[in-house]
Parts: sequence; C-alpha cells; structure tokens
Amino acid sequence: MTLTALKNMLAVHSVHEYALSVPDLEEARRFYASFGLDVREEHGGLALYTFGHPHRWARIQQGSSKKLLWIRFGIYEKDFEAFGAHLDAQGVVLMTPPSDAPEGGYWFAGPDGLPMQIVIAEKSSPSTPSPREYAPACNNQGRAPSHRQVAQVRPLYLSHILLFSADVLAATDFYHRVLGLKLSDKSAHVIAFMHTPHGSDHHLIALALSNGPGLHHSSWCVPSIDAVGHGMAQMAHAGYARGWGVGRHVLGSNYFRYVRDPWGGYAEYSYDIDFVETGAEWPAADHPGEDSIYVWGPDMPDDFIRNYEITQQ
Repeated sequence: MTLTALKNMLAVHSVHEYALSVPDLEEARRFYASFGLDVREEHGGLALYTFGHPHRWARIQQGSSKKLLWIRFGIYEKDFEAFGAHLDAQGVVLMTPPSDAPEGGYWFAGPDGLPMQIVIAEKSSPSTPSPREYAPACNNQGRAPSHRQVAQVRPLYLSHILLFSADVLAATDFYHRVLGLKLSDKSAHVIAFMHTPHGSDHHLIALALSNGPGLHHSSWCVPSIDAVGHGMAQMAHAGYARGWGVGRHVLGSNYFRYVRDPWGGYAEYSYDIDFVETGAEWPAADHPGEDSIYVWGPDMPDDFIRNYEITQQ
C-alpha cells in the first residue's frame, strides 16, 4: 500500500472502550482484580485498566443482568469530518447516546441494534506484535520458577473482544463497509475475525453466531505461555476454576486460557497472537469448522458458545 493510500485510509483504529452491566459490582470487582486488572471506581461503577497503562478499556455498571451496553471505536482526528460524511453516505442514522454513555463523536446503532460511537482518540490497539518472553536456556540448573517467585499475572492490554450476532455475515459487512475493518479469517457464517488496516492483532473484534447481541469474551495480552498457565492457576485459587484451556487457536495462532466469569461470559489470557501490520494484506480465507476454534487443548465446554445475555433475559 502506498503512503498516499495509507493517509487516505478511512477506518477505526481501536476498540476505544466497551461497557457492560452486571448484577453485582462487588463480584465484578473481585473477578477482574483477581484476573490481574487495575479495577477502579469511576462514574458510579467500575472501570478496567491494565497496570502501567493509562488507557481505560472498559466500564462496568450496575444492572439487572449482564449485558453489553455499548462500544466506542477510536479514530484519528484528521478523519473525523470525513467519517461524518461517510456515515451519511452509508445511510447510517445518528442517535443520542445511551444513558450514562459519553457524549460527542458519532453515535449510531450497529449490528443487532448495539449502540456504537466513533470518537477521536489515541490509538490503543497495538501497533507492533505482542511481546514474547521465553524461559532462559538450560545452564546446569533448574529454570522453572518456584511458587514463591510467581507474581500476580497482570495483562498488558486489551487485544480484542468477541461479540455475538444473529447474522455474522451481515455484521461483518457492516464493520467493513461502515467502520473500515477488514476480514482476517472466517468459518462459513458461524464465526469471523476482523482487524483494522491501521495495524492490530489478528482480530480487533470477532463475531460468533447467536440469536442476538452480547459479549462472549474480552481478550487480554500476556507476554508468555507461562503467564497463561499462571493466570489459570491464580484464577482457580481465587475461586474461578471454570473455563477452557490451556490450548492454542488455529485462527490468530494465540495460546489461550478462558476464565468463566460469574455470568457465563469469559475473560481470556492470550499469548502470541498473529499481528497484521499497517496497510498489510492479510490472506483472509474461509476455513473449515474444525479449524475455527482450536488446534490443541482440552475439549471445549458444551456451553462455551452459549449467549447467556439472551438466555438470562
């Protein structure tokens, strides 16, 4: 891609922030603090940060049930007016912000009626591949850490979110046509993965087939396969032993451990995910179902893809 094309590329660059409601804020605080996030009290609810990083990744509000409330996408300031014209050309109707959501930018209904905002923001999605730490080479001594040496696993940043949708193909088209995201990979009409052409992990968002909207999981980058395993152990010790993994995905290539939250969703420790450089053309393909989830790991739980945001209503 030429420099001119890069400068004229109209696309969101980050998932700036997402918002959830949950029925128990204290339980949410305990879950995400145990996971290793910096949980703060803000705006009458909770806010999720990663330690050592200034960005706020998510808000959590009190509600009657777990529900994905809205998503904010970041764009560059130079693209703001062009995006307004683009939304109008695509027939996107602007709306007033949901209750307690930030004003400004462009608010509109996305796939499955999910409220979305486009807002000027610094890029928070990664611009380089995620860090990879390895155990030291063998040197006539043991290399594994003792239990006392293991510190709390603290994720580095939000890698991606996986959303439920009643129509994955239509949602994929919307995110491409309206937000400028590009397909990384998919499997039939069941699941799709999308990245930003401004550079991001293999997927900034993913979409899984359901009968309505919802958040399946948030995925958080850690720097080693040991961190994935230590995270699994620290969450089990905190009382959150249910989940899936350790395993490795085919699409995205990352090693994973999904930890089940108290409301049927998941937070994922993710290590070594594929990266799509700015302006690069990823060889997107339609993959067989056997490759859509994982290449190795324990059997997937029977209800892993169930949308509890729909079944609990």
